[in-house]
Amino acid sequence: MDPVLRAAAEAARGFMPPGEGLALHDAALAVPEGGSPMLEIGSYCGKSAVYLGAAARKRGTVLFALDHHRGSEENQPGWEWHEPDLVDPEVGRIDTLPRFRRTVHDAGLEDVVVALVGDSPTVGSRWRIPLSLLFIDGGHGAEPAHRDYELWTPWVEPGGLLAIHDVFPDPADGGRPPYEIYCRALESGRFADVSATGSLRVLRRTA
Repeated sequence: MDPVLRAAAEAARGFMPPGEGLALHDAALAVPEGGSPMLEIGSYCGKSAVYLGAAARKRGTVLFALDHHRGSEENQPGWEWHEPDLVDPEVGRIDTLPRFRRTVHDAGLEDVVVALVGDSPTVGSRWRIPLSLLFIDGGHGAEPAHRDYELWTPWVEPGGLLAIHDVFPDPADGGRPPYEIYCRALESGRFADVSATGSLRVLRRTA
């Protein structure tokens, strides 16, 4: 990965360890040059968008970064991953969009990273574009995780990639829904394992 962009990704706010971020970037480099766009669900402050955006530029495509920017369930007050300084004091709700935009701007990736500000069900119900890569890292509760899987995986084109973050086979290590949708992908017969790095799983659509 370009060292300047790697430094920008690692400096960005977020929860993805560098090894997983580099694995995500390297996986994205495998999509066809000039092909279908990539899409991530759950952008937060832009860390994963830099890893994927850097690869999208090299492959001559774009990354759609989808997030409502109000924070997932686990980011809300009283939860483990709440960050009070991300709350907009005027409305009393989390707003990560300014941080995301600044991260992408500072990385020089505004030409290849397209922010989609909205919730996954609304956008997903109207989406009609094949994807070369889909990265699921949105809400980790059972309902949002399984809904994202059902709405978005049909748009992964044959030979395209599905990446899922925070996949923990051992329940002691983390929540179950990302692991459950990873298992659903394998059991569907439409996806096969490509790689595993930490909690990141990458699969390829085979059917």
